[in-house]
Amino acid sequence: MLLSTISVVVPVLHDTEQLEGLLSTISLEMIHQGSIEIIVVDGADTDSSIETLKGACPWVCWTKTRPGRARQMNHGARLASGDWLLFLHADCRLSVGWDTEILKANAKRQYVGGCYRFKLQTTDWRARLIEWGVARRVAWLNLPYGDQGLFARRDVFNAIHGYRNLPLMEDVDLVIQLRRRGRLFKSRLPIQVSSRRWQKDGWCRRSAQNVLLLFGFFLGINAEWLARVYYKSASGSPS
Repeated sequence: MLLSTISVVVPVLHDTEQLEGLLSTISLEMIHQGSIEIIVVDGADTDSSIETLKGACPWVCWTKTRPGRARQMNHGARLASGDWLLFLHADCRLSVGWDTEILKANAKRQYVGGCYRFKLQTTDWRARLIEWGVARRVAWLNLPYGDQGLFARRDVFNAIHGYRNLPLMEDVDLVIQLRRRGRLFKSRLPIQVSSRRWQKDGWCRRSAQNVLLLFGFFLGINAEWLARVYYKSASGSPS
């Protein structure tokens, strides 16, 4: 199957500065050639700063819906035309060749989705430990998170009805559903992720909280309750 288009879906909520940095890493040439499309889904009622960015980036498909990362990503996916969907957080940065990695996955039908290699944007030694832990989680548990840039075949994504409308762990839930349909392509290409939340919340505290939330999710604890705990104690936001 020839790959016609990659649809990049980015949910945002007052993330204009971060989004501007992400958009700068995507080649305008590929957009003009029609090989990719970018869909930004804004969950904010009002955000004057994003209006300015819209004017500077007319090649982006801008759309709005109610806030909630899963809801926003599903909304963007419904507008997408690509054979593959790539879901990105606004505070990540793509590496050169990111689209080629999806082409590699596309070449083998057993791959229904995939991710990039997690790398934090800091020289702090603690970041290297976290990256090592993430790499082990992906290798041993076959469980990437959404901040690694999850991509999926659009037909498979639609077949599993997209993201469940969860306030937290919607990425983990999607990965579990994808694994039931086929294999995940684990790219060695890094995706640069902002370290701002680890620096603000504390490296150990945030990492420990992420592990506890994952255990809680697999133990069947209500996602609404987990989300309240997470957003009360961390600097995270739903988008």
